[in-house]
Amino acid sequence: MTKPQIWIASFLVLFIILFILGRITKEEEPVKNIPQTEITSPTTSENLSAKELIVNFGCVNCHGSELQGTMQGPALKNLSKYYSRKDLISYLRNPQSFMSSARLGEYREQFPNIMMPNFSNKNIKDLGKLADYLLGLK
Repeated sequence: MTKPQIWIASFLVLFIILFILGRITKEEEPVKNIPQTEITSPTTSENLSAKELIVNFGCVNCHGSELQGTMQGPALKNLSKYYSRKDLISYLRNPQSFMSSARLGEYREQFPNIMMPNFSNKNIKDLGKLADYLLGLK
C-alpha cells in the first residue's frame, strides 16, 4: 500500500468511527403528539373552526399550542397592530413577498433558517377565517 492510500484509508476509518459515534450519542427529540386533520385539497373547510384550522395548517408546530411563540416561530398575538385582514391573508398566501419589511427582517435574525410556509393552496375562505381569529388575539 502506498502512503497516499494509507492516508486515505486512515481518514475513511476515522470518518466511519466519528459517524458511528455521532449516531450512538445523538439524542432523540421527543415527538409531539399533535392531532391533525389532513386536508390536501383547496376545498373549503366550513365545518372547521379557526382553532381547528390552526392545528390543521400546522401553525402550532412552530408557533406553539397557544400561539405564544417558540424557538421556531414568533407569537401570533396582537397581529392587528401590523396587519389588516386583507394584508394578513396576502401574507399567509405568500409570506416571502413580505420579507423586505423591517419587522420581518428582525424575525429573520431571531429565527434564522426558518421559513414561514405559504398557504396559497388553501381556500381563501379558510384563510379569511384564520385571519379573523388571529387578528382578534390579544
